[in-house]
Amino acid sequence: MEFSGKVALVTGSTSGIGRAIARTLAARGAHVLVSGRSAERGAETVAAIRAEGGKADFLPADLRDADSAHDLARRATEVGGHVDILVNNAGLSGFGPTTATTEADFDAMYAVNVKAPYFLTAALAPAMAERGGGAVVSVSTMVAGFGMPGMALYGSTKAAVNLLTKSWAAEFGPQGVRVNAVAPGPVRTEGTAPMGESLDQLAAQAPAARVADPAEIAAAVAYLAGDQASFVQGVVLPVDGGRAAV
Repeated sequence: MEFSGKVALVTGSTSGIGRAIARTLAARGAHVLVSGRSAERGAETVAAIRAEGGKADFLPADLRDADSAHDLARRATEVGGHVDILVNNAGLSGFGPTTATTEADFDAMYAVNVKAPYFLTAALAPAMAERGGGAVVSVSTMVAGFGMPGMALYGSTKAAVNLLTKSWAAEFGPQGVRVNAVAPGPVRTEGTAPMGESLDQLAAQAPAARVADPAEIAAAVAYLAGDQASFVQGVVLPVDGGRAAV
């Protein structure tokens, strides 16, 4: 129960990777604040955590700008009393040629993937520092590190997250707040289900030659959030079956 007594806010945690992260942190003792747009899925996630003996509450949020991030930070602090661990998982994904991208698509993806975690971290990291420490873990992607057709918009938002991770480590690390990120490869979730066989084909390019389970990504997030990673700062950890290495 390494996270006993800790409060963790996990954005976008009503499904997929975020839900797996929430359940993993709760199983290890954290009071998890589940956040997302769907009240129904949020209630299901909280019920699943509580059925497993964990502690969780749901905070509805549609993270699209600074105001929504500040509001979620305020409510999380009210419900949890404080926040020790912030997991920036909520995000939009979308693939397609640059020439087919509309300005609305561009603005929406940068708002959710970059602006929201930026201001959420800005709201919560200083309070962590005042209490003597904390951890911020953001969920990036392997395609933030190399180019792929159709991934320009999505990959660039996560490349911004990677740089923010390093900058925040430099900014908040001296104050006791560790900031890191994970960069998953192909993961089997509700969101990637429409990709069908193309997801397996993408995964086949890595040494592991398979698609990941969300729990495998969650385990990496839990490692970075925990004391075992006490000397890990500013890292973007590939959890991609070896794709970045080869």
